[in-house]
Amino acid sequence: MFSKIKSVGLLGLESYMIDVELNISGGKYSMEVVGLPDTAVSEARDRIIAALHNSGFEMHMTSHYTFNLAPADIKKEGSLYDLPMAVAVLSATKQIMGDYKNAAFIGELSLSGEIKSVKGVLPMVMAAKDNGLKDIYVPFENGEEAAVIDGINIYAIKNLKELVDHINDFQKLNPVELKPFKHYELPDFLPDFKDVKGQYEVKRALEVAAAGGHNVMMIGPPGSGKSMLAKRIPTILPDITVDEALETTKIYSLSGHLSKDNPIINYRPFRSPHHSVSPAGLSGGGTIPKPGELSLAHNGVLFLDELPEFSRNTMEVLRQPIENGTITISRAACALTYPCSVMLICAMNPCPCGYFGHPTRTCSCPNGAPARYLSKVSGPLLDRLDIHIEVPPVDYAQLSESEAGEPSSAIRERVNKARKIQIERFKGTNISCNAKMTSSLTRKYCVLSASASKTLELSFERLGLSARAYDKILKVARTIADLDGSENIENKHILEAIQYRSLDRKFWKA
Repeated sequence: MFSKIKSVGLLGLESYMIDVELNISGGKYSMEVVGLPDTAVSEARDRIIAALHNSGFEMHMTSHYTFNLAPADIKKEGSLYDLPMAVAVLSATKQIMGDYKNAAFIGELSLSGEIKSVKGVLPMVMAAKDNGLKDIYVPFENGEEAAVIDGINIYAIKNLKELVDHINDFQKLNPVELKPFKHYELPDFLPDFKDVKGQYEVKRALEVAAAGGHNVMMIGPPGSGKSMLAKRIPTILPDITVDEALETTKIYSLSGHLSKDNPIINYRPFRSPHHSVSPAGLSGGGTIPKPGELSLAHNGVLFLDELPEFSRNTMEVLRQPIENGTITISRAACALTYPCSVMLICAMNPCPCGYFGHPTRTCSCPNGAPARYLSKVSGPLLDRLDIHIEVPPVDYAQLSESEAGEPSSAIRERVNKARKIQIERFKGTNISCNAKMTSSLTRKYCVLSASASKTLELSFERLGLSARAYDKILKVARTIADLDGSENIENKHILEAIQYRSLDRKFWKA
């Protein structure tokens, strides 16, 4: 007896079709799985036997069962092949007779026959659709997640008996209703920029950063509000596009971070790992590498508070990914590439005690300590941060103001308007914000007025800027012009952009 059932495999974010083949022959009972299975796949034998028996189905215990997971040259991992292997047994033994030839099956079996949720369902459903399949059977708990994809019937199954009754036309199930995409509505309890006293220059810099997706370094003494400001950034981020939402959701699906209440990531992620995070925790890792914090922040914000407290190796992991927007993790088993197009926000004190350069308090660090502390942040990493902004201490007069500041909603409205200009500008490319412009796009869209060009030339010579810093200034100036509704970059735009690149001259003496 022979049967073949379709399923979907997952390697990183890349999905591929799997044929679960079963041959049943006579002889002493045994069951083996071939096709490079890992331990979880091999253990499916015991789960399948118990699940079929406890669901009231027969399994010949005087036969030899051979499962082949094809293609056989790709490593198979996880418990998601339990369900297709069980369906293969039911098909070969003629216990299901309906139409399932153009369908794929994904799910883990419990010993009772219940179908349990698995990770990475969304990219697997997308692969099934791309391969022309009409139906896909997924665990009930993954139904909402899978239903964001149009053009394929999603059947959310609770147990093995329910699946067989549906296929055999005893009790048909309805496909899960398609979930239309809706933007996330910010809850009222989120911290708002209206509660921030003073810090007008910093709030302006963060508005520019949010509008153009620019990386930011904030440096200032303890208590000046760096972390408080960073925690309010999610309230001014622009709306995520549908394509960005699906791409981000695939990462969260693979990592098992999707919630039942929100099956699609319809907001820009905000990740803030502790400074004790390892390089692998930031970049991703494992035998079969899984996404790290960098990829979980894809299309959103990665906030690193107290940057010098991160290990040097962890900080240096950031250099290439934030430049390229992708990270490749190589292991003996495979090399996988994950997207990580993030807006990097860093915050730090200027010295171990925090008061180096403070207008009223004296730094208590020994000689050379501030320089050693600042040197923990390498020049190449600092150069990759578009905006450098000092967060000064807030005086009593500002703290005692009774009038509320500008609300996040007003700032977000301007940010959305500027981002829509950029989306329209880069239509037809995979770029959605000014910070990600290539060199050719920078030359095309960063057109300077005569006075702006002269200002930039003088600044480049006097400040000793690098070629990368030159590009960063142009991109930031382009965003400032977009916020201003200006087609060309004027002198005031370039002056503000240059101001955001001069902080390292004060502290790092570059």
